[in-house]
Amino acid sequence: MNEYFESDGLDDAEKRIERSKARELRKSRWWQQRTASGRCYYCGRKVTFKELSMDHLVPLARGGRSTKSNLVPACKDCNNRKKSMMPLEWEEYLEQNREGKIT
Repeated sequence: MNEYFESDGLDDAEKRIERSKARELRKSRWWQQRTASGRCYYCGRKVTFKELSMDHLVPLARGGRSTKSNLVPACKDCNNRKKSMMPLEWEEYLEQNREGKIT
């Protein structure tokens, strides 16, 4: 897990480097295979390739890195709602949403 997570977050220069890495991975065969199903990692909904975005499980703002183990395809709706939440925070958000505690 240390390969893509640091608790202190990243400075601006490191974020630029990680975003550049993500752009390169987006052009790769690996990403094509990862998105071939058209399924959002979070909600499982099938969407078009253009509607899928690359999301960091552990966001860059929270110390995440642009590694294959930290990048997932997400529909734009889930990616926008997740923002910079950590995986556990996202699960809690979804649970509260299911229970009707979030409007």
